Amino acid sequence: MKPQGVYGIMAEFDNPTALVNATRAVYDKGYRKVDAYSPFPIEELSDVLHLHKNKLPLIVLVGGILGGLTGYLLQYWITVWYFPINVGGRPLHSWPSYIIITFELTILFGCISAVLGMLALCGLPMPYHPAFNVPRFATASRDRFFLCVEATDPLFDTQKTSGLLESLEPKEVSEVAH
Repeated sequence: MKPQGVYGIMAEFDNPTALVNATRAVYDKGYRKVDAYSPFPIEELSDVLHLHKNKLPLIVLVGGILGGLTGYLLQYWITVWYFPINVGGRPLHSWPSYIIITFELTILFGCISAVLGMLALCGLPMPYHPAFNVPRFATASRDRFFLCVEATDPLFDTQKTSGLLESLEPKEVSEVAH
């Protein structure tokens, strides 16, 4: 049963070990739309949530390749096609002189794509998230650990999910409203 206006069910834990164990238990029960909040990174939590697939390196690689091609082709177009000047009998297409700008644009486009890709993949800027509606969630950035099962999960049922989270001995279980 998925009531309107409910984002999910959130449980609060005192320590990272309890959060990791609870996340493992929830994941083992078949829930996949699960998110965990912690004041610091927990490596075991990433393993339990299977968060190792990251598209950012591919985005940075594509940005770097596009930057390198842009730098090289821009110089080639200018020196060979648009404004050819024969200086001292040198060839118009002198690729060694293109290396510096090609390298610089590779780094520039790679960095810009890293920043924009990170923002896009994280869904930022996000001035509002339903988790902010839970009053105790303000302590998530200091000393508390939270586990949220989202209502979009196919196995989500308000009573069953609340019962499962209660059985994991959290400090508190809350319903998260939209």
